[in-house]
Amino acid sequence: MPQFSRITGRFAPSPTGSLHTGSLVSAVGSWLLAKSYGGQWLLRIDDLDTARLQAGAEDDILFTLERFGLLWDGVPSRQSRNSDAYETAFKKLQEFGMLYPCGCSRTEIARAASAPHSSDDSPPYPATCCNGISAGKPVRSWRVRVTNERICFDDLRKGRICQVLSENCGDFAIRRGDGEFAYQLAVTLDDWISGVNQVARGEDLLCSTPRQIYLQRLLDIPTPQYCHLPLVTGPGGVKLSKRDNLVSHNLGSWGGRETLLLYYSLGFLGLEPPAELRGAPCGEILAWGADNFDVGKLPVRGGELNATHERHAA
Repeated sequence: MPQFSRITGRFAPSPTGSLHTGSLVSAVGSWLLAKSYGGQWLLRIDDLDTARLQAGAEDDILFTLERFGLLWDGVPSRQSRNSDAYETAFKKLQEFGMLYPCGCSRTEIARAASAPHSSDDSPPYPATCCNGISAGKPVRSWRVRVTNERICFDDLRKGRICQVLSENCGDFAIRRGDGEFAYQLAVTLDDWISGVNQVARGEDLLCSTPRQIYLQRLLDIPTPQYCHLPLVTGPGGVKLSKRDNLVSHNLGSWGGRETLLLYYSLGFLGLEPPAELRGAPCGEILAWGADNFDVGKLPVRGGELNATHERHAA
């Protein structure tokens, strides 16, 4: 059961393209989890990575969510409006002596790192610049110092997760050399600013969570409840191609019916929707899903999203 008086969940897409089926399932999962506890579901547009933003992508994302009945509470927020909070947190970490400039490129880090890569495929940073950047080198990033402390949390689906940041990722970047803030700091503060206390997202972000919890502790802000959802994959378990699985572009392959894709999404998330829901409006399917959602039935593994998820239908 949640440890909060009222659950506030969220979905935070980046407008770097249209939603693919994996993103849609994450949206459905986060909506169902929040609503199953009678909570609210917020929408945030993660528009921090300006170089990768695509014209029209935000409108397409909003249209897709509305088309599937995934209606958010309140007004959508956007990451780009939180820059003052990022700057304040950055200065606080500087005052604590927790930050230092780094001049290492990704190639240099990969070459210097002797430890095996973590599961998010990033070599642990070997603290090359922790005592000062080499003369003449430009600042490529600002890194936060980590410790040998075990960072642990209880994920609603994965159970107890522990990570030693010094072994898994090393001192990690929270700001780029050009001044743009990095994902780990931004998302930590974004959720806090919006009062989010439940984060349901794809399992591919599981490795990032201990870093965000570490920042929460440094900045004295509360830690949300986490649930990392199973991933939708392509045939044979290969990583899903966003370009080939765009929801708004490929609804024809689902018979042109949002209800069919939504129905199968519930099955993918471990629910057993009755056969009569197959042709029901999206709002009715989601309402049934919220009433019957059970985090304990989320599958251990992900896989393809297809008609096999109709197997539970009566």
